[in-house]
Amino acid sequence: MAAIDAILDKALRGERLDMEDGLALFASDEIEKIGHAADQIMKKFHPDPVTTFVIGRNVNYTNICDVYCRFCAFYRPPGSNEGYVLPNETVYQKIQETVDVGGTEILMQGGTNPDLPFSYYTDLLRGIKARFPSIQMHSFSPAEIRKMVDVSGLPLEQVVRELRDAGLDSLPGGGAEILDDRTRKKISRLKGSWKDWIEVMTTAHKLGMHTTATMVIGFGESMEERVLHLLRIRDAQDECVNNRYPSPGFLAFIVWTFQPDNTNLKAERATPEEYLKTLAIARLMLDNIPNFQSSWVTMGPDVGKLSLSYGCNDFGSTMIEENVVSAAGATHKVNIGLILKLIREAGKIPAQRNTKYDILRTFDDANDRVERDFVMQN
Repeated sequence: MAAIDAILDKALRGERLDMEDGLALFASDEIEKIGHAADQIMKKFHPDPVTTFVIGRNVNYTNICDVYCRFCAFYRPPGSNEGYVLPNETVYQKIQETVDVGGTEILMQGGTNPDLPFSYYTDLLRGIKARFPSIQMHSFSPAEIRKMVDVSGLPLEQVVRELRDAGLDSLPGGGAEILDDRTRKKISRLKGSWKDWIEVMTTAHKLGMHTTATMVIGFGESMEERVLHLLRIRDAQDECVNNRYPSPGFLAFIVWTFQPDNTNLKAERATPEEYLKTLAIARLMLDNIPNFQSSWVTMGPDVGKLSLSYGCNDFGSTMIEENVVSAAGATHKVNIGLILKLIREAGKIPAQRNTKYDILRTFDDANDRVERDFVMQN
């Protein structure tokens, strides 16, 4: 039996893959075979042929940032005349527009703005929840949380607890990039170590909040660093499960590809093949994370559709508004009607979910009239 076949069989038997296994898979060019195994693992988590998506909006409340990541085309340094902080009323208006089209999730992220006091965030969350009690605030990356710790002088756990009590429901996985300090220092010296990122997520899990995890490929990282990234995510999820934290931990994992346009970090774009292989390997190694999101924003709708046979069970967010990735040259926009079409073309049944992956409605052939009304409203 070929080495790759033995590794795939090992994963399909439910045995854990290790560093050596991961490196062998990355060295292989048998992408379709790896993808097929990943699809089988996905079906163990999700036996029904359903692919979910969430109606959500990205609200980038500020673009002022003092981390100066070389790969980011969105941020403006403190003092820039192009910097902004959205008025609270503008944020409320954007959320109202999201609710009006059936949206349930707000992904609110911005730069690490040193001029915003911690009370800005807690007051804004309370204002949002007072007006929109049912909206799910899936917001603030670990880097933003770390900035709140810096400006407040409060312990990390207290900051996360106060955010939770003010209305923060869950944390997105932004800022993970590659969870190894060699690459992190190369692309963003001020963003913190991989342990800093993990600590924020683990703290959220201890306090009962779920999170997501991400990985960005294409920075020139080694394959060993990619595998380390996956193992560190898996270990953090094990910590949550083994210690019985009041949280499911990481509910989803998303692989992104670095978008080099308009940034200070020049690199070749990762190919669709590289993305699909990395996605499939991640699905094989992360045996304790239930959901994998497609990255159609960076790869485009067609590759997004293909990813549904490489380990993904979810098409991510409709992203009614998105500014960070698009600033770096990714311009793929998908409306709800097209999402339904692409999921069906992949042989799946589309279903709208919320941030917790509860299915809100399924779009099967029996509710065509409901679907027509739904798409027209959105």
